[in-house]
Amino acid sequence: MDARSIIAKLRMREVPTPEELTWFAQGLADGSVSDAQAGALAMAVCMGGLGREGRTALTLAMRDSGHVLTWDLDGPVIDKHSTGGVGDCVSLVLAPALAECGAYVPMISGRGLGHTGGTLDKLESIPGVTTQVGQARLERILRDTGAAIVGATAQIAPADRRLYAIRDVTATVESLDLITASILSKKLAAGLEALVLDVKVGSGAFMKTIEDARELATALTETANAAGCRTSALITDMNQPLAPALGNALEVTEVMKALTGGQESPLVEVSAELGGVLLADAGLAEDAKEGRAKISEVIRDGRAAERFGRMMAAVGGPVHFVEDWARFLPEANVIQEVTARETGYVTAIDGEALGLAVVALGGGRQVESDIIDPAVGLSGIVRLGQTVSKGTPLAVVHAAREDAARHAAAAVTQAITIGPKPLEVPSLIHERIGS
Repeated sequence: MDARSIIAKLRMREVPTPEELTWFAQGLADGSVSDAQAGALAMAVCMGGLGREGRTALTLAMRDSGHVLTWDLDGPVIDKHSTGGVGDCVSLVLAPALAECGAYVPMISGRGLGHTGGTLDKLESIPGVTTQVGQARLERILRDTGAAIVGATAQIAPADRRLYAIRDVTATVESLDLITASILSKKLAAGLEALVLDVKVGSGAFMKTIEDARELATALTETANAAGCRTSALITDMNQPLAPALGNALEVTEVMKALTGGQESPLVEVSAELGGVLLADAGLAEDAKEGRAKISEVIRDGRAAERFGRMMAAVGGPVHFVEDWARFLPEANVIQEVTARETGYVTAIDGEALGLAVVALGGGRQVESDIIDPAVGLSGIVRLGQTVSKGTPLAVVHAAREDAARHAAAAVTQAITIGPKPLEVPSLIHERIGS
């Protein structure tokens, strides 16, 4: 086999065989395929597509380009993945709750991307926490605590690591086939038995329309199930931040409120819905309704919080973090309210604009080498449909400097629309796709 013949097939709108895609993925991993050839393949896939079988074959080829973890545990190995949104800290709530329900959760997560926050960045706002661990340590943490939220090692789906960087500079990021293979190759390399996908739609998501979200959810679930991992997806709303805060430490604050406060919230509701589907698919609940009740119970009674504390201690965090979490999290130098300029109803929230405002504050990366300030961000963000009076706080800016706070405040004012009439607030869960 050779790269040129495989690329030529794609150019002629023919789908390469699984063996050819496996060869190409190994070439991506070991460097025998050049950057030019990788870019040509990405463009050919982007222009012509692979179809269902070809997409599955590419996903498996990329999964098998590195280590595929295997487990010998007394419960199912399961996970959740989100396509990205603002104020989306579900992973930090759900992983310990799933573990408390009898599952093992090796959650290989990522860092911030564009306007959306990254799970690893949020965790690392907790002093001492490290999310880069080797395979042996990951296995120990998983056996001891039931869940681990860590970054991928260089040995996990190395073909994806190489191809992703090339897609970024060749305008092929948007390919449905390549998105699917990228997401699932890393998840399937974790040796999962069941997976639930949280496909976000709305102003704060990458997918702005329900049609695009449904297409992605369908591609992901079909491919994962064809690869032997029982998978469902929920399309969830991202027309406003899920939690009322954006920024790493500020989102951890919302997680701790959810885990220790015993109160219902959109964050808890979405976590329970996703967890319920996953527990049912993994055989730990009769159906999604029973699974949802189990997740809600372990969050409400504090067992998930205790499990989260054990998880954090296992990756270097404070031993008593759960008992005194507010003392450990960093605080910004400048804290400033942004108030409404008129009376009315909150009728629209531009989540992407809010996310970019947090990036500009230093809470995300504009280039890969940027150092994140974990303390900055937004808190107390109003909800869609909420009544506000002139002077009512719309959000609170947490910044390192006065000038940065002023710029963020202006961005918040622009991002939140106040109208004279209330609107129908969209439901948190739009639909379910898959098994």
